[in-house]
Amino acid sequence: MKTREVKIINQGLEDEMEVWGFRPCLWKRVLVGVGAVCSGGLLLLLLYWLPEWGVKGTCTHSSLRDAHTLLLRTTDEFKQWFRAKVHVMSAPGKKPFDCLDLQTTTQLPNGDGDHGVGAVREEHHGTFRQLHQIHYFTHHSTKYFWNEMIQNFEIYKGLEDVEVSCASIHSDHSPGLSKTLQDYRRLFFGENEIAVRVPSLFKLLIKEVLNPFYIFQLFSVILWSAEDYYYYATAIVFMSTISIATSLYTIKKQYVMLHDMVAAHSVVRVSVSRGSKDVEQAMSTELVPGDVIIIPTNGMVMPCDAVLVHGTCIVNESMLTGESVPVTKTSLPSSGEEAARSFNTEEHKRYTLFCGTHVIQTRFYAGELVEAVVVRTGFSTEKGQLVRSILHPKPTDFKLYHDAYLFLLCLVGVAGIGFIYTIILSIMNKVPTKTIIIESLDIITITVPPALPAAMTAGIVYAQRRLKRVGIFCISPQRINVCGQLNLVCFDKTGTLTEDGLDMWGVQTAEGGRFSPPEADAAKESLVNSEFVACMATCHSLTKIEGELSGDPLDLKMFSATGWILEEPTEEETALHNPIMPTVVRPPKQSLPEADPNNPLTHNMSCEIGIVRQFPFSSTLQRMSVVIRRLGEKHMNAYLKGAPEVVASLCKPHTVPQSFTETLETYTRQGFRVIALAHRQLESKLSWHKVQSLSRDLIETNMEFLGLIIMQNKIKEETAGVLLELRQANIRTLMVTGDNMLTAISVARDCGMVRAHEKVIIADAVPPKDFHPASITWHYTENPAQTNTDNETVEVNLEHGVHDKSVTQQEPSYHFAVTGRAFAVITEYFPHLVQKLALRAIVFARMAPDQKTQLVEVLQSIDYMVGMCGDGANDCGALKRAHSGISLSELEASVASPFTSTTSNISCVPILIREGRAALITSFCVFKFMALYSIIQYLSVTLLYSILSNLGDFQFLFIDIAIILIIAFTMSLNPAWKELVWHRPPSSLISGRLLCSVLSQILTCLVFQVLAFLLVRQQSWYETWTPQSDACNVSSSSLSHSRNATSPHDHKNIKNYENTTLFYVSSFQYLAVAIIFSKGKPFRQPSYKNWPFMLSCISLYTFILLIMLYPVPAIDSFLEEVNDRWGSSFISWLFCRRNKPPRACYMHLALELLDNADWPPRPSTVTYASNLPSHISDPL
Repeated sequence: MKTREVKIINQGLEDEMEVWGFRPCLWKRVLVGVGAVCSGGLLLLLLYWLPEWGVKGTCTHSSLRDAHTLLLRTTDEFKQWFRAKVHVMSAPGKKPFDCLDLQTTTQLPNGDGDHGVGAVREEHHGTFRQLHQIHYFTHHSTKYFWNEMIQNFEIYKGLEDVEVSCASIHSDHSPGLSKTLQDYRRLFFGENEIAVRVPSLFKLLIKEVLNPFYIFQLFSVILWSAEDYYYYATAIVFMSTISIATSLYTIKKQYVMLHDMVAAHSVVRVSVSRGSKDVEQAMSTELVPGDVIIIPTNGMVMPCDAVLVHGTCIVNESMLTGESVPVTKTSLPSSGEEAARSFNTEEHKRYTLFCGTHVIQTRFYAGELVEAVVVRTGFSTEKGQLVRSILHPKPTDFKLYHDAYLFLLCLVGVAGIGFIYTIILSIMNKVPTKTIIIESLDIITITVPPALPAAMTAGIVYAQRRLKRVGIFCISPQRINVCGQLNLVCFDKTGTLTEDGLDMWGVQTAEGGRFSPPEADAAKESLVNSEFVACMATCHSLTKIEGELSGDPLDLKMFSATGWILEEPTEEETALHNPIMPTVVRPPKQSLPEADPNNPLTHNMSCEIGIVRQFPFSSTLQRMSVVIRRLGEKHMNAYLKGAPEVVASLCKPHTVPQSFTETLETYTRQGFRVIALAHRQLESKLSWHKVQSLSRDLIETNMEFLGLIIMQNKIKEETAGVLLELRQANIRTLMVTGDNMLTAISVARDCGMVRAHEKVIIADAVPPKDFHPASITWHYTENPAQTNTDNETVEVNLEHGVHDKSVTQQEPSYHFAVTGRAFAVITEYFPHLVQKLALRAIVFARMAPDQKTQLVEVLQSIDYMVGMCGDGANDCGALKRAHSGISLSELEASVASPFTSTTSNISCVPILIREGRAALITSFCVFKFMALYSIIQYLSVTLLYSILSNLGDFQFLFIDIAIILIIAFTMSLNPAWKELVWHRPPSSLISGRLLCSVLSQILTCLVFQVLAFLLVRQQSWYETWTPQSDACNVSSSSLSHSRNATSPHDHKNIKNYENTTLFYVSSFQYLAVAIIFSKGKPFRQPSYKNWPFMLSCISLYTFILLIMLYPVPAIDSFLEEVNDRWGSSFISWLFCRRNKPPRACYMHLALELLDNADWPPRPSTVTYASNLPSHISDPL
């Protein structure tokens, strides 16, 4: 066996990690102990900051099976290191779903045992029980157990681990668990709670103080105290104390808020069903996967993820999705094709009650209980995963922060040069050893500014406050800077670009395979008793909550158009009316027509209809259906509602009008939302109980087409203006929706996303079938200006495309539109086309929630900075995956996305981008200012060291407190510029333009300091300092003249002409650099509108001029002349060459496609997938 084996855990998942095993090593620990003593504890700090070194420095490699300590490293771009301790527990089985001999296992062990491997046989009342020693470790609130079969650690999430089918959940798990089996499973799954432990203030304090920044500050304070710089040391201690106290308060408050949010409903009393039909009360913390809980009539907040096996529930899932519209959950199918499939929480979420969601009310039948089988508990639940992502967020991947660390390393390098220079100079001048050590270390504390992190954060804090004032709430402040770099925004359609509610435009019924003329009013007398209106009145998921109809806005509009009334009988009424109808709909009495024996639509039809079973809307299936029974009739009927293409495919062909496609296209081209209805009479032998167990696939087939509902989805007033503003700012926009393709294209044209002269090419892909390879057919929705008249099918060999340099499109005037089905096929069979399509696609229709997330990842893979704006309902994955997710929700904060806007339109998007740009520029300004401040002070001190002098304590205090802190915090107050400009701010500090800006200022400051330093020594009145005489003792009104020593003479060589000169020159340089670097337009408001900053600068200038011994003419104007006007053109010529290739992948791709004469494909062209696997796997 390899001694240095590495395994992968969570393979293929977001939190995939490499893991190595280690065992303690005595001699290494002794060496570390000696090193810690010799270094005064610094070695221990280093090992604490670097877990990899900490483990390797004290342990030796071992196999994972024998490991005591594990070293973990994430496989993403961040490569984070973690260490974990391996624990051992005793259990009568090896896995949570193992079968146990319940006769002999009367008491289960619990807790950790000694570290060892093997099994224990324990005697108990004459029987033997085998106890297994199971190794496990905990990381980020998740337990990983050792699996001997795969020789690796694995997670036990819940019931899905055993790949149980839907039918077997009914047959094997619906009876519930015995108490013994529940206790056994709890050994693996633990308590069912999402435990957010609020750390004590002492623990938080220790963790905060051990931050490298504060350790460096502690080192600085000790050094300054040794130099008798008590005032500045005290000021730094005071600032650090305030900073630590503020940080502790914020962190503690966040922990308490999260704890309260989770704990509010995490522990409740639940009714648990046992194997023998017994029902007992238990605490929710005792639940394990496999338990059966009973949902009370008045509802509850779910303490776990559970799948319904009996009854129906109305649930508010706003905690998870941000969508406050209640949804209906029905029982898991127990028969049919769907029941044979393995249960999956994502696939079967319409039957699953998620932890933290609120069950408002239940639907049940007389004598039956609403029961659900627990599938996941604790941190494995959907809510638990969200809380985990908040507790353990990924680092923000942004180039600015990476470059900031590199720049600090450069400053450390500069400090190293000064350190060596000081030592050599001091030795040459025979300075005492103590002074050499102190002054050489002091140069390091000068070069690395202690206030840098606080100053860098100020701009983000101010931006967050401004966003809050306009109703945009942020749970991840570091993402504000990222917003400044967005160059592509994806928008959901319904509720985001268009109004959430739909207006009924009209209906068009179908009879005898032909469409009737459209009708504006569905409630007119001739239609009241028709199957069409009956379908409109019953095929929905509406419910009454506190007497008010509630549900999907589309369903509400559709139902209200009928004018019918919905009634929900109570349990007692249901028990009295024997055939069990939980929900009844009927038309108002005044609208009932007299029965006409000659009208087949009204003949023998009862108007009161009971909804027997409901199959809720599925975004995957794009349809919903109900089974109903009319009062007095023996047979039942099925009604279906959904996407027209889907409904037509489930109907008998002769009932679908021949003009169906043309009619549908006519409506969708005009931007209407079209829904199709269908009907089917079920066999009279079907009883209520049989209907409850039937799968929807058996019911939703052989339907009769009833007609179309045409609804108008109005574009919001703000949409067109915002999209135009984004286009003018060179920010690409695209639509990602679950709606019909042609409707989406029509909305894209109406709101200006697609301009009038631009053509849209629909990529219609189909998977391989009957020995035919997968293919893409390219349809042009508008006739291009110049097209090939030959419309025959053409096979395109994409592996050897023809490149004609003479045929190029300087400005591509086309866009692609892709459906969710086509996107899945292209991703699987045409991977080399995915990025090409993503570059020019503008509409993605009929996209499932997971496909939206996949699309965001594709766009990020070609170097787009992606924003996602949605209503939070089906966009959670995409909102979390995007660089910046904006949820349009009425909720103040949503855990689904970093940003939540209380304004229900997309006007928040440009506001957020503007604030992001302002915050990003502010970060650059502050960083450059703080870097220049430390370099200027470094130059001053280095020059003074050459004459064995230094700045005085009060001088340091005045510079760092009165000038630097005030300026750094006020220069961050510039609000965002009022409009978005074409170009984005830079994202990197390590760029030629910025480095040239900083270096030019450094050289300018150096020149003037050296000139001042040399010129003062050439004056006739200059006197060299000696300990016996103060060269400047005749001067007054200077900070540098204050006595900061107890002796009558200045033994530190502070009071000399060089010191006074450099102090004043450097003070003016700090202010000049602040004004130069305080950038205004085009990303921030001009600095003259930032009155605190201007007031601070003017006050400090005036104060320093007043306290000067004599005025220095033209210093102010001389420094003001250092501008970027002449430098800008030179830098542009130097660093922005015309032929410089673009860095971003999508730009490379765009240039390549401009030279490709065969792109985009011609109208009616068919592209076939290559049969060679190697071609499929070839990258672009």
